[in-house]
Order: sequence, then structure tokens, then C-alpha cells
Amino acid sequence: QVQLTESGGGSVQTGGSLRLSCEASGYTFSVYSMAWFRQAPGKGREKVATIKDDGDIYYTDSVKGRFAISKDNAKNTLYLQMNSLKPEDTAMYYCARSRYPGGYVGESDFIHWGRGTQVTVSA
Repeated sequence: QVQLTESGGGSVQTGGSLRLSCEASGYTFSVYSMAWFRQAPGKGREKVATIKDDGDIYYTDSVKGRFAISKDNAKNTLYLQMNSLKPEDTAMYYCARSRYPGGYVGESDFIHWGRGTQVTVSA
């Protein structure tokens, strides 16, 4: 049974930093693509960053240069280091796993989700 558990959210001021973690269990972590999504109140879900099984990384434009996705296969853990946080980064952040081992084609390929961790950035 796939389980994803996020942690590390909190409240920070503009310019602050947070590191989110996502502990995975129930499957072979290293062979799947992983992603961080976020959803702000009243807005749709947004893909923030992805990391494929081969280490290939994607970031949405609004977080490039500020966020860094990484994973530790030995610890079955996905990370999102968030620096220079802005109020518009305020959202619930979710980690997700791809449907199949290897890469992914689109957002719909991410079918396993954690419950999320809240990030709030005040001005």
C-alpha cells in the first residue's frame, strides 16, 4: 500500500525558508517519478516541481531559482527546499507519486497523494 506523508510546513515571513519532506512507504521509492503540487484557497492545483527516477528535474517558472526538489532513495524521502518565500507561495503542498515506474507524461500520471502540509507566508 502506497503511503506518502508530508511534513515541514509552517508559517514564515516573506523571504523566509522552509524545507518540506515527504516520507514514502509501501513501494520501491527509487524507481518512480515524484512531484510536489500546491493548491491555494480558491485556486486550482499547480505542479510545483518534479523529479524523475533518473533525476531529471522540472520546476514551474514561478519557483525557479528559489525552490529545489531532491530525494534520498536510501531514506525513501522526497524534499522541497523553499527559499525566498513570497506570500503567493501560500498554499497546501502535496507530494505525489507517478502511476508507473520510470518517467511520466503529464500531471494525470500522478495518482498517489499525501494529505498535504500547509505553508503560509506573511507579508
